[in-house]
Order: sequence, then structure tokens, then C-alpha cells
Amino acid sequence: MSRSLRTAVSAVLVALSCLLVPFGTLAAWAAYDLTDTGRYVTTMAPLASNPAVRDAVADTVGDGVAREAGVDDGVNRLFIRAAVRSFTATRAYRTAWDAGNEAAHTAVMRALHDDSADRDTHALTVDLAAVTTPLKRQLTADHMPFADQVPVEHTRVALLPPDELAALRKGYQVLDVAGFWLPLAAVVFAVAGIAVAAVRRRAITATALGTALGGAFLGLAVAIGRRLTLADLPDETRRPAVGAVYDALTATLRTASWLLLAVGLAVAAATWLTHPRSLVVRLLRRRRASAAPSPTPPPEPTRVRA
Repeated sequence: MSRSLRTAVSAVLVALSCLLVPFGTLAAWAAYDLTDTGRYVTTMAPLASNPAVRDAVADTVGDGVAREAGVDDGVNRLFIRAAVRSFTATRAYRTAWDAGNEAAHTAVMRALHDDSADRDTHALTVDLAAVTTPLKRQLTADHMPFADQVPVEHTRVALLPPDELAALRKGYQVLDVAGFWLPLAAVVFAVAGIAVAAVRRRAITATALGTALGGAFLGLAVAIGRRLTLADLPDETRRPAVGAVYDALTATLRTASWLLLAVGLAVAAATWLTHPRSLVVRLLRRRRASAAPSPTPPPEPTRVRA
């Protein structure tokens, strides 16, 4: 293979690798980070103490309680919201928050892995008993009056209709495949591009810079996605809460983007600094040469008089 052909093939492989870096990272995050129930519950747990989330929960639950009780008076609605807002500061609420997130995520993952023939005809539901049972247990442990009389009924609440669940299932199947193969393809293309390059140091530098650029692009995409998500909300009062949830879910993705940027720039800098013709290497050579001891001249021969 000629030198020019090797350079062209290497450039194509490196370009493909750098192009797949942000998409592969995004697919792996969606396929492995978001689908882990334990990691999801741990990520969402701190939001129980977020003021914006607590306000949103108080408004939503308070309005629901008032609607079920037939309360139309604004003062009473505010009183109910205040009562719910006070409840969000308790340990029982945090227990219910974690249980609700775990139950919802488990139900979603179970539906995504459902292989039954009539899976597209059923809505996604969650059993409220999965939330009320640990809530009642925590209230009893906190010696709350009448906690033992809290009813625990197996009432199923719909989360997603069948059509939306079918679309979500198709997207999950695509991400499940892409989350494994895209990062693997990016690594294979990078290794192959460096291996066939005529000047491997230059190929390593290009791969590192492309990886850093992919990390920067990924971070920019996360920021733009946040802005678009909040802009599409019809109720502006919900934006702080939705923003907090978005930031919590994408924390790993933002960390990955910064890591790609930092590693790429570090490898590129190291490759450039260790080049035999770089200024740093030349200065080190001069310093070593000046620090080396000068050779001792041989002694002059002496003449012996007869």
C-alpha cells in the first residue's frame, strides 16, 4: 500500500471514529445508565429535597387532593398545598419519593422487555401499593398518629398509553443495539486508522483532537437539549423543577463529555510535546548536553633528559 493511500485510509477511519464518539457516548448513556433501576433511583433521590421539585409536587398533589375532595375555594386550595408542601420536608415523603421512582422505573423496564403478543394493546401502569406500603411503614416508624390505618390498596395507575409505549419500546431496542456497537466501532476505527497511518504520531494527534471535539459537541448538545426542553413547557412555573430533573439525569453525560474533552486534549498535547523536533524536546536535549561532564583531556607526554 502506497504512502498516500495509507494516509487517505487512515484519515477516513479516524474521521469515522471521531464522528461516532459523541453518538456512541450518548447511546451508551441511554442504554446503560438510564435503564439501571438502582442507578436511576440513586440519581433521583436528591431531588426530593430540591425546592423547585417540592413546590411542583405540592402544587400537583395539592390540586389533585382538592379536586378529589371537591374543594373549589382558593383559600382552601392554598391550605392543602401548604400542607402537602410541609409533608415534603419529612422522611416519609423521601421514602415515598424513592419508592415511587423505583416502582415507575421497574414498570417501564418490564414493559420494554415484554415479549408477549399483545404487548402493544396494554397501557403502562404502576401499582400504588408499591408506594403506599413503604410509606405506611415509615409513618409507623416515625410514630405518626393513625399511621396503621393508612389504606394499602392495589390500585393501578396508567403512566403511558399503548401507542406511546410502543414507540418507546422501538426506540429502546435501537438504543440497546447502538449503545454497544457504536462505542466499539469508534474504538476499532481509531485503532485501525492509527495502525495503517503512514505517520502514526500525526494520526494519534488527529484522533485525540477529534475526540476532544466530539466531547465538546456532546456537551453543547446537552446544553441545547436542556434549553429546548424547558422552552417547550407550557407552564413556566414548572421549568425550575424540570430543569433540576434534566440536570440530574444528564449528570453522567456531562461528565463523559468533559472527560472526552480533557483526555483528547491531554493526549494531543503529550503527542506534540514528545515530538523529536518539538521545542520542549530540543530544550531538554540542550540541558542534558550542557549538564554532561566534559571529557578530561589526556595528559601531555613528558620528555626525559638523557
